[in-house]
Amino acid sequence: MNSFGGMALRYEQSSCRLELKGLPDVSAQPQSPSNSELLLSILTSWELNLGQRASLQGKREHLEALVETVLPYVRLMLSGAAHKQTSKTAVVVVAPRGRGHQLQLISSQPNTPPLDLQLDDAELADLTQCLDQMLLDPRQGLSFKQPMLKPQKHQAAAPAMVHSWAAPSAAIAAVALCAFVAMLLPIPKPLLPASPQPIERQKP
Repeated sequence: MNSFGGMALRYEQSSCRLELKGLPDVSAQPQSPSNSELLLSILTSWELNLGQRASLQGKREHLEALVETVLPYVRLMLSGAAHKQTSKTAVVVVAPRGRGHQLQLISSQPNTPPLDLQLDDAELADLTQCLDQMLLDPRQGLSFKQPMLKPQKHQAAAPAMVHSWAAPSAAIAAVALCAFVAMLLPIPKPLLPASPQPIERQKP
């Protein structure tokens, strides 16, 4: 790869693979950039492969829509308050369905029906890990906006969700995912000891 060549970044889990293709923004790079200093700053295409389920492609705004819906949804799920999440552009919807999760992708092409996918916990964990790896990758300079994650109640439900991801193929992803979400949870304030109350004796 030279300074004007294309770049490709790949993130893989057992049931999911995300690949980005693009170009470095040479004007924003050092004057004599090396391969290790180049950042993929101009996204030309991306592909998300969900195993036998689907192979998806789209524009940058579609990838951003995945980030802004899937990550908050998983955050809510781990806190025991999962509910439907829709992207600002309404092209991605994720919601609970049965014992799994419904991922609906709405095409921008006319006369194209929405793609409706049913994911189990392990598949959702793999997808989340791929998106998380992309956001944390120092090789990309796409400046994706991080979704705003608000503190949720019912946080005690999070350990129970870990047991549902006990399959060997998703165990590592689940632990890493929970660690990532745990950093986002607020630290509870210590409870002050209650002051002793006088005991009233009943008169005979």
